[in-house]
Amino acid sequence: MPCVQTSSGAARVRGSAVRRVLITGAGGTIGTILREGFRGRFDVVRLLDVAALGSAQPGEEIVTADVRNLSAVASATAGVSAIVHLAGIPHEDTLERIMQTNMVGTYHVFEAARRQGRPRVVLASSTHVTGFYEAGERLGPDVPLRPDSFYGVGKAFAENLGRLYADKYGLEVVCLRLGTVADRPTTPRHLSTWLSPRDAVELFSCSLTAPGVGFTVAYGASDNQRGWWDLSSARQLGYRPADDAERWAAEIEAATADPSESASGPQGGGYAVERAPVPDGQ
Repeated sequence: MPCVQTSSGAARVRGSAVRRVLITGAGGTIGTILREGFRGRFDVVRLLDVAALGSAQPGEEIVTADVRNLSAVASATAGVSAIVHLAGIPHEDTLERIMQTNMVGTYHVFEAARRQGRPRVVLASSTHVTGFYEAGERLGPDVPLRPDSFYGVGKAFAENLGRLYADKYGLEVVCLRLGTVADRPTTPRHLSTWLSPRDAVELFSCSLTAPGVGFTVAYGASDNQRGWWDLSSARQLGYRPADDAERWAAEIEAATADPSESASGPQGGGYAVERAPVPDGQ
């Protein structure tokens, strides 16, 4: 069930019912999870992606658009109560492509929100903004950023842009530093970073409906016994994780794992490993 709802069942944000939620990047892994999980929680879910999303189901609206196009994003945000921004390159890439898609695309989302009456923006950030802290260090949302990759730099930029739009223009912004979103953990590192699909749905729902969020940064993980992150700011949004990666610990520890996915070294795992730069255009 939604974290907050009206007597009729509609979720609420900023004192009024959340009638229409926009999800950018709705065709990706997290977008697909939220598309299913939001069904029945909100009156209408508007799904935006550059790729085909199939037929709209009851309570859905589908928009084909690229977040690199400001006018298209502005049109997609018309009439929405809140935005979940997922769109972007979901892995390490060249700085040029991260800038063009992740950074510029995020600017377009915040700017469109400002122009369209300041709906709340829930940003899918990443724990890769602090990926150079050592495994086992307990991190809260106020630690200095230590991005482990160009991907992490792009997410750090997005968080700071959200801070600007919150302070200067009064947007409500929630930045979720997501861990490993997957059906189940598969490596020793995941025993600390895993975020289950059902916990992801709950975390995003709470972020959309919690009152008075202002500008909030929260780590996003399940209730993992070996978790590295302080989830208190997520809990203040009403988040109550149900899953724990420990269920798979014995099986994972008995398997041979990629050294970059061990439970030691930088929290960012393979993202923090020095690699030869990828030439632009490849």
